[in-house]
Amino acid sequence: MKLLVGLGNPGPKYETTRHNAGFLMLDLIAEKSGINWEGGTKFGGELAKGTVLGQPCVLLKPMTFMNRSGRSVGEAMRFFKLEPRELVVLHDELDVPVGKVKAREGGGHGGHNGIRSILEEGGIPPEFHRLKLGIGRPEQEGHQTADWVLGQMGDPELLNLQEAMLADVMLRIKGIFEKG
Repeated sequence: MKLLVGLGNPGPKYETTRHNAGFLMLDLIAEKSGINWEGGTKFGGELAKGTVLGQPCVLLKPMTFMNRSGRSVGEAMRFFKLEPRELVVLHDELDVPVGKVKAREGGGHGGHNGIRSILEEGGIPPEFHRLKLGIGRPEQEGHQTADWVLGQMGDPELLNLQEAMLADVMLRIKGIFEKG
C-alpha cells in the first residue's frame, strides 16, 4: 500500500491558492481513480482509500495547516505501518516553473514548511517521494513570496493543473509504483 499526501491549508479562503496545489492535485487523482473521500477527519485530515493505477492507496489531505502537516502524516504512517518509501507527498514548489512537475526521492525540506513538518514533527525519515508541483516565483519585482504562494490561482493555472500537470503526475506516480 502507498500513502499519497497532498499538502495545503484547510478552508474556503485557501481553496484555490497556489499553496494548495497538493490538495487540488490529490482531489484530481481521486476523481480520475474513482475514489471518494470518506467524510469527517481521521489522523487530523481528510482520508480516502482506493486503487490508483492498480496500486492500493490511502489518500490524505492534512487539515492541520501546512506547517503542521507532519502530525497528520506521522499518525497515518504509524497506523498503516508504512515505510518512508511508501509515502508520496504532493506539494507546491516555487523553484519549479509554473505547470511543471519535479520528482524527488529523499533529501531535506528545501525551505518548504510542509515538508519540514513531515520530517521534524512527523518523525518521517527523508527517504519518501516528493512530487513538486511548479507554481513558479512572482514575476513582478518587489512582489512578496508569501503573497504569491497564498494568492489565488487564475483560470489558466487551474486548467493547466487539471490537464498537463495531472497527466505528468500520474506518469510519475506510475514510475514510483513500478520501482516498488
